[in-house]
Amino acid sequence: MVQAMRDPASKFFNCTDRERAIFEAGIKLGTIYHQYVGAPLNLSNVESLEKAIEESAMVQPFVEEAHVRIDKEIISKKQGVYKYITLAGEMLNVTIVIKYNDENITARLRYVPEIDYPLMYVEG
Repeated sequence: MVQAMRDPASKFFNCTDRERAIFEAGIKLGTIYHQYVGAPLNLSNVESLEKAIEESAMVQPFVEEAHVRIDKEIISKKQGVYKYITLAGEMLNVTIVIKYNDENITARLRYVPEIDYPLMYVEG
């Protein structure tokens, strides 16, 4: 657990620990989205890409858990000689847990069909 007194950046944040945890979650989800959308994939590398995204999130400060799933059904629809597609936000289902001092928050990135958008939000 990282304590605020051990966090050298804490003096720059004028917010509660919960707000800081939410801020950190937004940074992590934004990084995942903008770093990996566009990556080429097919069914042979989807699991390794999921794992790479999880592992890259886990090395960032205050991340307790990271779970990534990519919609394999969309990938499996690709036919022909060029049997790969590029990762799109609509394919990502990400859960990230951030712990900052005594605050734990769970944030999500997932496609929400009713608004037709890959939404990042605080789940709990």
